[in-house]
Amino acid sequence: AILSRLRSEAHVMPPKQLKQVLQDAYGSDFRTLFKSFDTRPLAAASIGQVHRAQTPDGRALAVKLQYPGVKDAIDSDLDNAAALIRWSGLWPADLDLRPLLAEARAQLHEEADYAREGAALARFGALLRGDDRFVVPERAATRSGPSALAMSFEPSEPIETLAQAPPAQRDQAVSAILELCLRELFEFRLMQTDPNFANFRWRPDTGQIVLLDFGATREISVAMSEGYRALLRAGLAQDHDAVMAGLTDIGFIKPGLAPEHRQTILDMAEMGFGLLRGPEVFDFRGNDFADRMRARGMQIGGERELWHIPPAQTLFLQRKIGGLYLLATRLGARVDVAAMVRRFV
Repeated sequence: AILSRLRSEAHVMPPKQLKQVLQDAYGSDFRTLFKSFDTRPLAAASIGQVHRAQTPDGRALAVKLQYPGVKDAIDSDLDNAAALIRWSGLWPADLDLRPLLAEARAQLHEEADYAREGAALARFGALLRGDDRFVVPERAATRSGPSALAMSFEPSEPIETLAQAPPAQRDQAVSAILELCLRELFEFRLMQTDPNFANFRWRPDTGQIVLLDFGATREISVAMSEGYRALLRAGLAQDHDAVMAGLTDIGFIKPGLAPEHRQTILDMAEMGFGLLRGPEVFDFRGNDFADRMRARGMQIGGERELWHIPPAQTLFLQRKIGGLYLLATRLGARVDVAAMVRRFV
């Protein structure tokens, strides 16, 4: 409950600062762009806040404004975080943290580029046009730029409200979200990698999912997409050698592991692949899968030979998959994940 408030209830800009941000984004005559502009934000998070507005011709907008100084703060904040990690000794000295921090720095700068996010928003709108399960806001290009992103206002409720909906509605919505992730990986090769619950909203009257916040959108390389496809095929076929090759190819593990460590990794992989081979619908709430995976992960963490930082592309992809697992669990959904995965591999 605390985290759900933090996603959308951060400190907001005072009126004087808000006026300056609008002037910087649109010029001194910014008022002519809007018939009305609600100075109280709909939501406020770490990089910016969102306001409801209306154009002179009556179109309802959601306008995302970036906090001043955010881009300048990214580098210093990450430098401070890196120093804290080093001084605390929490990070093993054997592992080079620099590539991971460099990728985090790059992604944060990308998320702070609202022009880039607007382009990703438009791409996803085009990719999902005709799929009535989803609603993607339409970018208002003439009112968007590097520090302001305007889009159509799409009425909806927090995705967590689905937890109180009938089981069939919950299952249908989560199935759509999980299938979208697979399409992002295998068809679009373009993924919104941030599984923050606030990025998914729900329309109870239509059952549609409203998709928000495309700042963390990333291209998926052909090699990575096909690497995951090969890995899933190997797991479904119970081909252990191919599973290990697939995990190595996507950078999930390092090559040349000793036999006992290979077996540790295979045992963990088998937990997931076993679920995909089964005929039964997967109950995200009524199982101990996450607990078993976590216990095995702790075991792996205790074996120094297995210490390894995967490539950033793999980490971002796994973040999305893990986050959607948590969302499906939070909503108590039952989904035929095995049949869904087979359609793509």
